[in-house]
Amino acid sequence: MELKSTMPAYDRNNIFALILRGEAPSRNVYEDEFALAFHNIHPQAPVHVLVVPKGEYVSSADFCALAPPELIVGFWRAVGRVAAELGLDEPGYRIVANHGPDANQVVFHFHVHVIGGRHMRGVSGSAPRPGGGT
Repeated sequence: MELKSTMPAYDRNNIFALILRGEAPSRNVYEDEFALAFHNIHPQAPVHVLVVPKGEYVSSADFCALAPPELIVGFWRAVGRVAAELGLDEPGYRIVANHGPDANQVVFHFHVHVIGGRHMRGVSGSAPRPGGGT
């Protein structure tokens, strides 16, 4: 299936591609045949880990449309394992995937943020929504 998108083409020299190839440093917390997880260099919470699939996918849409089913399943299982191994299951955590420049996606290699270790308020995790809801 061809993916029609205004997203940039995959850049094999993006920082996550370099980390996956071992050409850039990272503080890894988990790795298997489907994914690599490492600490974010600009954490937004006490626990802030990035999980990247092992493959060339620009966004969540790209990943869902083009990745083989076993990679999709393996990746999401890795996300769950990372959260569990970091002790986030009981208190809770947030999973965030930014898609495109308007969502503040900075590295155009699909990845999710696993964020926890503190109470999250509101949709963004830091500020309450108008009216006090979540």
